Amino acid sequence: MKQGPLWEYREAAPSSRLKKAGLGVLVTAGLISVLQFGDWWFQEAHVASPLLFLLLTLIFWWGIIRMLLLWISYFRIQKPAKKAAPEGLRVAIFTTSSPGEPLSMFEKTLAACARVRYPHTTYLLDDTQDPRFREVAERNGAVWLELVGLPGAKAGKINAALQLTNEDFILVLDPDHIPFPNFLDEVLGYFQEEKLGYVQVSQTYYNQYRSFTAAGAAEQTYGFYGPTQMGMHGYNTAVAIGANCTFRRKALESIGGHGIGLAEDLITAIRIHSEGWKSIYAPIVVSRGLVPEDLGSFCKQQLKWSRGVHEVLFAELPRLWKKLSFWQRLSYLSIGTYYLSGLTMFLFVAIPYLFFWFGILPAHMDFLEFLLKWLPMALVSLLVYLYVQQWLAHPQAERGLHWRGMFLKFACWPIFLRGFLLSLRNADIPYIPTAKQAVKGFTPFVRPLLLHQLLFLTTVIYVVVQRMYYTPETRMALTSSEVWGMVAFAGLAYFMTFGGIYAAWKSRKIKAEEPWALVDLEEIRTPG
Repeated sequence: MKQGPLWEYREAAPSSRLKKAGLGVLVTAGLISVLQFGDWWFQEAHVASPLLFLLLTLIFWWGIIRMLLLWISYFRIQKPAKKAAPEGLRVAIFTTSSPGEPLSMFEKTLAACARVRYPHTTYLLDDTQDPRFREVAERNGAVWLELVGLPGAKAGKINAALQLTNEDFILVLDPDHIPFPNFLDEVLGYFQEEKLGYVQVSQTYYNQYRSFTAAGAAEQTYGFYGPTQMGMHGYNTAVAIGANCTFRRKALESIGGHGIGLAEDLITAIRIHSEGWKSIYAPIVVSRGLVPEDLGSFCKQQLKWSRGVHEVLFAELPRLWKKLSFWQRLSYLSIGTYYLSGLTMFLFVAIPYLFFWFGILPAHMDFLEFLLKWLPMALVSLLVYLYVQQWLAHPQAERGLHWRGMFLKFACWPIFLRGFLLSLRNADIPYIPTAKQAVKGFTPFVRPLLLHQLLFLTTVIYVVVQRMYYTPETRMALTSSEVWGMVAFAGLAYFMTFGGIYAAWKSRKIKAEEPWALVDLEEIRTPG
């Protein structure tokens, strides 16, 4: 079977002064548009309710600040120079298995691990209590370690395995990821730098073609595993992602082992950085894995991450603040507040309905004027987004507007909000591995979007009836622009609900397949 370009070794393009100059032109235009927008926004005449206007300003401008920080990080985009892997290093590959995960997936992953060229030992950290997993491990030359009933889920098994092994370098590989034969050859050379704690590589996928949800989930990651992590690498803030990350044992031992939590990878990264270790991000494709194929599985994954990342924001970051560099503090603060978009989106969605139903208005702004003032900033932001796609790991497959990813992100704002509220209560949620196969059904996670649609349609009917039968003509003339501007504002969010509902609808009929069964390991193409 011909597998196409996904199963070829890829690497992002290097940076250059000319490329950075082009970025500088766009960012300068962006800064001018931000200043012009700010000059318009902060006019006294716009303030309707001082407290609500302040809240609206904090919400809106925090998003702009995050955008500016991202632009700044792009100026430090770097691609580490390749270093040949020295001979004789003691290396392990850890992959974990959990009850309910498909056995056939491990057959493929462990077979691929056996084909990794650099001498190593593969360990299957197993808590399934299913003897077939031991057979699969031994059939593919892996060492089977039964680790049942340990606290800490995946991280707990990794820490137990560290006590049972002695290799100096450990590649943590999720079981749904299929490594290329040259994986270790591409990363081990970097560890000649003694203070290097870990090397993270790109996380890419091979099942994004399977559904609307899978395509959108993959699109959400392209920028992060390209220009964003490359910029973070330039500031020594590249983070570990739980999969495809190779650790130095001494770095893990210096922090008491792999971090435990719903965002165990981020916990591990911030602790390693706090101990003075460096990190490298290599923008190369040396494995491919899976993304959730149905909306329900995707939402469960996002809830877990939202709760876990807030744990880093509220617990780890304050505790380690003094031990981090300035840029590391800024980076982890930015990552830690990503899922606060659930709270900010809730407030944005609520604003027009507060006006329609309760007469509460935070700002006197003409909607059309707002759009005209906001449009230059939005256009430059889009141009920057498209410009930095030249640093994607696989630009031919990953370039684009990524509109599916935007629809899915909006669909998940109730999930993000729930994760934030759970964090405030310090409530626990179970660590559930992301589904490796599609789960057929119409997920209950879509209910908030359906309620949103109902609220919008009910409100529009209410506004029309109110203005037709109960509003004096003189007042209609005075408030027409304000009312219909708010309807348009609410309509934008209403439109965005359709993406999530469509994804949920398509998930009703998706078939559970085994995408790994179609992968021919013989046709993975790598240098050397």
